[in-house]
Amino acid sequence: MTGTPSHGTTADGAPDHGAPARLGTRRSTMATSQSRMVADAITARTGRVIELELITSFGDVTKAHLTQLGGTGVFVNALRDELHAGTVDFAVHSLKDLPTTPAEGLVLAAIPERDDPRDALCARDGLKFADLPAGARIGTGSPRRVAQLAALRPDLVYVPIRGNAETRLGKVASGELDAVVLAYAGLGRVGRTEDVTEVFEPEQMLPAPGQGALAVECSVERLDGDLAYLASVDHPATRAEVVAERTVLSELEAGCAAPVGAYAQYDAETGRLRLRAAVVATDGAEAVRRERAADLASPGDLAAATALGRDLARQMIAEGADRIVAEAFAERDTP
Repeated sequence: MTGTPSHGTTADGAPDHGAPARLGTRRSTMATSQSRMVADAITARTGRVIELELITSFGDVTKAHLTQLGGTGVFVNALRDELHAGTVDFAVHSLKDLPTTPAEGLVLAAIPERDDPRDALCARDGLKFADLPAGARIGTGSPRRVAQLAALRPDLVYVPIRGNAETRLGKVASGELDAVVLAYAGLGRVGRTEDVTEVFEPEQMLPAPGQGALAVECSVERLDGDLAYLASVDHPATRAEVVAERTVLSELEAGCAAPVGAYAQYDAETGRLRLRAAVVATDGAEAVRRERAADLASPGDLAAATALGRDLARQMIAEGADRIVAEAFAERDTP
């Protein structure tokens, strides 16, 4: 992508509400849809005009399976390069794609209210998961999904796949696969929820940390200046939830390619944050599953959310969760 910096300011450095701000997004239908959702929310709340700048990430063009690439950062690095270059003002990511280590000079300016975090089954003939015949071929590119699904149905065949939602759903329509498993929120963003035959409850399969949530990222120095308006779409309770979930991932030294599920729920009436996490061997034969809760002084009590995630992860590590993660990575790296 080429272009000149657009900072939404006048020549004297004052905010220019008439100059459209540039939102960097991946080119996929899902990415542009969710970025437009964020842009429209900002405009509705602040009057700011937002333009989408489409950027191609390495994860969009490589044919390699994400587990071979390590998973972390392949969809976000190109956007971050544009942020550092100043050719976009801010970027929107799927939060589950973001590495847990912060990027130098950048900050998560907002985490909007989360969409449905659950996973969804899209199967032929309207079949439910329990009704799939032994040996049915289930497509998913996620080691987390494979591990948790294998724990429920070791008699099925799990097939690694790449591609956007339309491509994956097409493999079911063509008969190449019997079903695929995708994020329910993502299917909603591309208008394909009618393909869903079952939604997995967290008791069956914990979502990826941050699944269903979006992240608005910009430079640290501009957040307190001309981009302060990005905070208008921040949702403190969602931020607390995903901070707890991502802390589990960080403590386990894992990434989005690891078989780790985590799901936090904030209860506004009680101020209590409940966190569930699972680390499951890739064949589903072994798992460490735990849950914990903490009282938050407010939805913005990120220190308590971080401590909750840290304490739960350390409990799981003491019970062998880190070994399961290491073994999963070793399997991934074995030719």
